[in-house]
Amino acid sequence: MTTKTFLMAGAVAAALGLSALSLAAQALASGETPEPPRLRWSFSGPFGTFDRAQLQRGFKVYREVCSACHSLRLIDFRNLSQPGGPEFSDAQVKALAAEYKIKDGPNEQGEMYERPGRPADPIPWNFPNEQAAAAANGGKAPPDLSVMAKARTYERGFPWFIFDVFTQFQAQGTDHIVALLNGYEEPPAGVTVPPGGYYNEYYPGHIIAMPKPLNDGQVEYPKGPDGKPVVPETVMQYAKDVTAFLMWAAEPSLEARKRIGFNVMAFLILFAALVYYTKKKIWSRVGGEVQGLQPELHKAT
Repeated sequence: MTTKTFLMAGAVAAALGLSALSLAAQALASGETPEPPRLRWSFSGPFGTFDRAQLQRGFKVYREVCSACHSLRLIDFRNLSQPGGPEFSDAQVKALAAEYKIKDGPNEQGEMYERPGRPADPIPWNFPNEQAAAAANGGKAPPDLSVMAKARTYERGFPWFIFDVFTQFQAQGTDHIVALLNGYEEPPAGVTVPPGGYYNEYYPGHIIAMPKPLNDGQVEYPKGPDGKPVVPETVMQYAKDVTAFLMWAAEPSLEARKRIGFNVMAFLILFAALVYYTKKKIWSRVGGEVQGLQPELHKAT
């Protein structure tokens, strides 16, 4: 490649880069949602696991903040003590469940009644039904959070989706939720927010009906030996902790799945090696017999 050709190629690449940046700026200006920042998670990758302390803090944030509006219908109290999750003790789960009043029945008189919760009960919602939740939230019930961390995603585009196959990147939903919880801002000039709405940089269309749920110092975390919280009591930390908990809620068997997957892949690699060795062993003998017959065939001809 000549110097002139090299310079021309560089100029074309620079022009394409500037064009791409210009298009991205126009897309953001037109109201498109920016890509959430990529975060590091303990459960990401083929060997990732959940941070038990983080899951317990995340449940605390959900219980004290998110449960006021959002349900978690697919999670029972007993799931909180099972391996692979927050792993509260059985006594903690029983005490926690007993703090709730569960509507049950009918009894022998045919009447419904309330009783203390049991570990086998689903975590109850703050509303009796979706209609009541919708009436209390401007006509639309807040979505259930059981699988929210897997349901929310975004397109990473080329070439990242190719790398994601090898790195096992599956944190689009968790990155999105953290960005959303931290994305409340004052609307930029020229943007009108309707009554009952809030401006959020990472929500599609930027107008969201949910008010900002988290503030610094809102949830009290466990203290260390020095009397200070073990982690910062900030919006970012709250968002990461509750999002990790929601990831576990969406896939409680994540650790078991990865462990089984690793064992299966190791078995397949070993099995493939044994099959290859067996094939070589068998066909080496067959090949030797054929080669030994070749001189006799030449004599016969």
